[in-house]
Amino acid sequence: MSLKYRIVPVTPFEQNCTLIWCEDTMKAAVVDPGGDLDRIQAAIEAEGVTVEKILLTHAHIDHAGGTAELARALDIPIVGPHKEDNFWIQGLPMQAQMFGFATPEVFTPDRWLEDGDTATVGNQTLEVLHCPGHTPGHVVFYHRDSDLALVGDVLFNGSIGRTDFPKGDHGTLIRSIREKLFPLGDSVTFISGHGPMSTFGHEKATNPFVSDHRG
Repeated sequence: MSLKYRIVPVTPFEQNCTLIWCEDTMKAAVVDPGGDLDRIQAAIEAEGVTVEKILLTHAHIDHAGGTAELARALDIPIVGPHKEDNFWIQGLPMQAQMFGFATPEVFTPDRWLEDGDTATVGNQTLEVLHCPGHTPGHVVFYHRDSDLALVGDVLFNGSIGRTDFPKGDHGTLIRSIREKLFPLGDSVTFISGHGPMSTFGHEKATNPFVSDHRG
């Protein structure tokens, strides 16, 4: 009984939408369906899973743009992010205009998430960590049993999330990484919103923004 995953890059920003599922029940969740729903649906069919919810790390358009459409198509609830990101959800049409995306529907999540909450996928439990800085309502999903975290745009392989968007804050982001993520352990593997996977240990040792050895 473990958590399986399949990364499905979507949108011109190559955002790592991730299909995660419980091997025991074949129940699944789609994390950050930013767009290209045909690719996401193809992955769902290929893995033979039943999607029971959408999980959102944050509400930037490349992560949340396809949420309302997918939720309606599959008749499933939207879970997350933290309510501090509601202004980004309300601003999805403006984001679309800014980045040349098709105009998405605005939505209200069926459940907002708080630090310390849990979310389930089949028999698997994900711990929720509120990790602001990139956006004020950004959350991270951590599956303790498989030492896997879905960190959205908080941390990347060799980099960190941008903080120059409205309500972004560099100091807050660094604290989120060093005080919320790194204590989970060096062995934790993480899937970022963009780019290749890494481990917290690798980033702690080498990432120029947050490593223990930074100048």
